[in-house]
Amino acid sequence: MEDVTLEWLDAHSHHHEDFAAADLVERLTAKGETVSVVIPARNEAETVGDVVSVLRRELVEDTPLVTELVVIDSDSTDASARVAADAGATVHRSAEIAPHLGSHPGKGEALWKSLFVTTGDHLVFVDADLTSWGPHFVTGLVGALTVDPATQLVKGWYDRVLDVDGQEPSTEGGRVTELVARPVLDLWWPELAGVVQPLAGEWAVRRSLMESITVPTGYGVEIATLIDTHARHGLEAIAQVDLGARAHRHQKDHDLAVMAAELLAVVHARCHGTTGSIDVAAQELQQFTRDGGWRPRPVPFAQRPPAREQTGYPGGRR
Repeated sequence: MEDVTLEWLDAHSHHHEDFAAADLVERLTAKGETVSVVIPARNEAETVGDVVSVLRRELVEDTPLVTELVVIDSDSTDASARVAADAGATVHRSAEIAPHLGSHPGKGEALWKSLFVTTGDHLVFVDADLTSWGPHFVTGLVGALTVDPATQLVKGWYDRVLDVDGQEPSTEGGRVTELVARPVLDLWWPELAGVVQPLAGEWAVRRSLMESITVPTGYGVEIATLIDTHARHGLEAIAQVDLGARAHRHQKDHDLAVMAAELLAVVHARCHGTTGSIDVAAQELQQFTRDGGWRPRPVPFAQRPPAREQTGYPGGRR
């Protein structure tokens, strides 16, 4: 690991216990700054209600750290939107936000379109499928983002608990992180090798940065934001915070393969100095299964809308 990375690791790694919600409220109030929590959701009716209700109780009502608690529903076919609203979130359907810009459903679009329906100076993103977590995820991220005015982006890191029905929980989660994201960074962006969880779904960013960068509409949003922040503002603009342990809904290898493919497409674009359209679905990526005998039969990944890059934030704050 490079010396500059080791120095960064010591100076820019925090722990959630270093920050208390009440202290953060006092700090932000003095600066006139606000926090918006954004939860992207797609078919997460089983878990999104708990995520919303805990954050609303702890960080909106009991300690007013969070000014806006917003769920961006990305074409859910279950009751995610209703459950989130009943739990106390303001819910927006991504396709209905800035419809003149079109709709390319995916996590990145949900996060990018949150700029149109939030006003906070600091944005905190929290996944909707969490099963083991706590409100300290938000306090830790906000604390690490605001303790140093040079910090633009904070990634959460944690033990990734793999929680599968019928099996003992283990810390062997984060398969795409360890098999794809971290090797990619080690090879092409070695200064970022100290970022423990480059694909963490829990992260915080200053609105000014989020308004200025190019955002992929799919799964590549996290690594794209990390690489682009480093390219524009340097390693000193990035920090990370230890959030303890995290568990979420287990994803099948099929879904992880799609995630990995979109991630690699984003990386490929940045290696070649471009951030143009990314059409993973058009590549007809294959998986294999048996078809009544020994011969493997290729099966295309489930068809997804093409992942594209949405550039910056068109217009002033809403």
